[in-house]
Amino acid sequence: MNQKEKLLTIGQFAAMHGIHKKTLMWYDEIGLFTPAAIHPENGYRFYDYHQSPVLETILLLRELGVSIAEIQAFMKNRSAAGMKALLAEKIAALDHSILHLQAVRKNLCVYHQNMETLLTMDLSAIDIIEKEERCLVTVDIDKDTSFYEEVEMITAETEKYKLGRLHDALYGSMISVSSLQNGNFDDYSKLFIEIPFLKQKDGLHIQPAGKYLRAFHKGDWDTIPLRYQAILAYAKKHKLKLSGFSYEMGLNENVIDRIEDYIVQIEIPVR
Repeated sequence: MNQKEKLLTIGQFAAMHGIHKKTLMWYDEIGLFTPAAIHPENGYRFYDYHQSPVLETILLLRELGVSIAEIQAFMKNRSAAGMKALLAEKIAALDHSILHLQAVRKNLCVYHQNMETLLTMDLSAIDIIEKEERCLVTVDIDKDTSFYEEVEMITAETEKYKLGRLHDALYGSMISVSSLQNGNFDDYSKLFIEIPFLKQKDGLHIQPAGKYLRAFHKGDWDTIPLRYQAILAYAKKHKLKLSGFSYEMGLNENVIDRIEDYIVQIEIPVR
């Protein structure tokens, strides 16, 4: 068998690699990947089977989002070291994308559960639930912290942890149990951000695992002290020891138009 008989047509070579032959024509035109031979009379392109690993490398890099310019630079000076460095960079970017998608999925599951809760909840109920440990990013606030300052602090934290969008995380507010027991129902001390798959714990607030008293409040914040009074009465009646902080998180802000319909979930550790 002579060398000519070992060559593949552009259609055969493209089909073997699952791409359109126009892709091979374009790669040839920009000098990225050239045929093994071109027919002198009709200009037909032919490819050698042994060119497959090179093309697969190009296709892999394109799938990883490597630009044509980057691939051209690499192909001009191919080496194991260059390939290792290029792949390491793209693996790191891919890992980041995977974590982002996992975070989005986790938040979507939370939102889905929130919608299920909204459809089945008894707003008057106070329950005891089990929760897993959570690591929360927090920012300190007080009665003098303006809404605009809160937004700036939250935005700074999301940038610090490289969140693409605000809604890639879950948000809420915290008020200490001691403040509630002293009747200081507006003494909020922290805002929290739950960033999915955050590995570090140093410097973060740990929301402990265990039993929590869970209740809901509907309406604006002016009436939430009445709900806390009911919660404290419930805890006293059932001899429950509240500890740490109350964690508040809105459930339905994305499906309402009026603040009167706003529902807050309240969770407080109990012993």
